[in-house]
Amino acid sequence: VGNIDPDGYLTCSVQQIASALNVPETEVERVLSTIQTFDPPGVGARDLRECLAIQLRELGEKDSPAMKIVQFHLDDLKRHRYRKIAESLKLTEEEIRKAFKIISGLTPRPGAASFGSEARQITPDLIVEKMDDEYVVMLNDKSIPTVRINPVYLSLLKRSKISEEERKYVLERLNSARWLISAIDQRRSTMLRLMRFIVDRQRDFFDHGVSSLKPMVLQDAADALQLHPSTISRVTNGKYVQTPHGIFELKYFFDSKIDSTSGQSVSAKTVMERIKRLIETEDPQNPLSDQQVAELLNKEGFNIARRTVSKYRNRMRIPSAAYRKKL
Repeated sequence: VGNIDPDGYLTCSVQQIASALNVPETEVERVLSTIQTFDPPGVGARDLRECLAIQLRELGEKDSPAMKIVQFHLDDLKRHRYRKIAESLKLTEEEIRKAFKIISGLTPRPGAASFGSEARQITPDLIVEKMDDEYVVMLNDKSIPTVRINPVYLSLLKRSKISEEERKYVLERLNSARWLISAIDQRRSTMLRLMRFIVDRQRDFFDHGVSSLKPMVLQDAADALQLHPSTISRVTNGKYVQTPHGIFELKYFFDSKIDSTSGQSVSAKTVMERIKRLIETEDPQNPLSDQQVAELLNKEGFNIARRTVSKYRNRMRIPSAAYRKKL
């Protein structure tokens, strides 16, 4: 659930989740299927096609013309190729009209209505500041509640007139409080250790920004800190750090790798940033196709295929070249 963005889409693959939690992919698929039954309909989808298909199933349109159009002709629908759709699916004009009416009533961003469009205020849990030539990691105490034992409970134990039953109850509550304080301290300690590891491993990022982010997976941190990957996953989820380059969720620093001709791997986010820059500087009357972007990246030393460019572009919610063209 922590990997679902404000639009309601799953932001990482089943394989990545399975690897991070050390569970079979079939188990992740099973849980994801359950999440996809939650409200709002379409939440937990991996792409637009799956998002619309989930909503159609909720409407009882599992085997309808609308479902077939979404599954097999979504690109044709975007380009208004109605005749091609009708001929391919052997649909009548009335069936096409009804299907389009149903599809137009679906929500491409199911999470937007539930989570709202306004950006929520994020209070970082950690702060990284550069002092001289070193980066210092600090806890942001404003984001962590102060928990202490009420002295009234301690004074109760010192009373001679307290019954054994009352003494037992107070001791149980004190032990629970001590366990909670210990757990909070342990979590704070783990967050600090993890962030120091990230700063050490991603020094180039802190010096130069996103373009210098290195590939790193949860297992790398788990091995270095001698913790289970699931522990690293829990610590990174929903926890934020303030850096000289802005505020980032801790899991942002963990990313898959892309091979390069230099023999060094680069992070997927570095490649995505480069794709974004290429598209931002393209000729608006002659936008770059995914194949052209892939060719440019290959010339720069990135070993990347057209379908990977397409996947990353969609992940960044950047329209295809056909929709970016300005007349």
